[in-house]
Amino acid sequence: MTTRILIVDDIHPIFLEKLQQANVELIYQPDISRQEAEELVKDAEGLIIRSKFFVDEAFLLHAPKLRFIGRAGAGMDNIDEVAAQQRGIQLFPANEGNRDAVGEHMIGMLLSLMNNLRRAHQQITDQQWLREENRGLELKGSTVALIGYGHNGQAMAKKLSGFEVEVIAYDKYKTGFSDQYAREVSMEEIVKRADVLSFHIPLTRETKGLVDEEYLRHFRKPIFFLMGARGAIVNVAAVLKGLDEGKIRGAAFDVLPVEKFPALAEQFWFADLTSRDNVLLSPHVAGWTVESYYKLSDVLADKILQHIG
Repeated sequence: MTTRILIVDDIHPIFLEKLQQANVELIYQPDISRQEAEELVKDAEGLIIRSKFFVDEAFLLHAPKLRFIGRAGAGMDNIDEVAAQQRGIQLFPANEGNRDAVGEHMIGMLLSLMNNLRRAHQQITDQQWLREENRGLELKGSTVALIGYGHNGQAMAKKLSGFEVEVIAYDKYKTGFSDQYAREVSMEEIVKRADVLSFHIPLTRETKGLVDEEYLRHFRKPIFFLMGARGAIVNVAAVLKGLDEGKIRGAAFDVLPVEKFPALAEQFWFADLTSRDNVLLSPHVAGWTVESYYKLSDVLADKILQHIG
């Protein structure tokens, strides 16, 4: 019996090629609305999505035949995992596909912060040549702390290995994971020793709002703060306060609790966040390179093919 898969988001052609070669029936509708998807999913055994809409219990009620959901991205936070699991629906993220992209992007943001590149660029644009005011810091010799040591955390640690830093990592759900790139430590050691703090955890009920004033208060040294995981993990106002108090030397956000305009501009912290020359922002693109677009789809295709046999 042929497996029928509904694809509701843009996906690299490699996914289509691999599944078609296996004689899987694909309904490729990247421009589809949620309402239209509710009609088509009724006869689908599989669903492929990126971030178009939230696959909640109400949506799953329209999908009596659904056996699996694949996400061409890292994490499953736009899918109600509990509702899916209660229906016996298997979930397949493609975290391996963009781990290199995220690691490179966040290291790039860190180096930019440590060397005042945003400030220096603007000053030169304004015809100011200020060398001493833009004296940078070297990453070598720093202690970089990773929160989460899954695919993205491991890739970040590996890429940091050439910078002659010490990488320490804390993961609440893993143990015994020390390797040649990072050393497993307690959260107590993280707050004592971190010079750089980088997040590599999924958004869950437990991690939502995790990084608040209380969380940041425990750090003993001023840190560079990197958020490339999910925006809802962090309270932005708490980071701004940390910057004001000197507890945070610089902050980089690839993700924010609210993304896209005009809603983002309406946040009470937005003007303050964007006015600072020791804050660097990017529009949720750390894991979205030319190469990762291919790899996310390629990895996901292999997982689906293995599942359906």
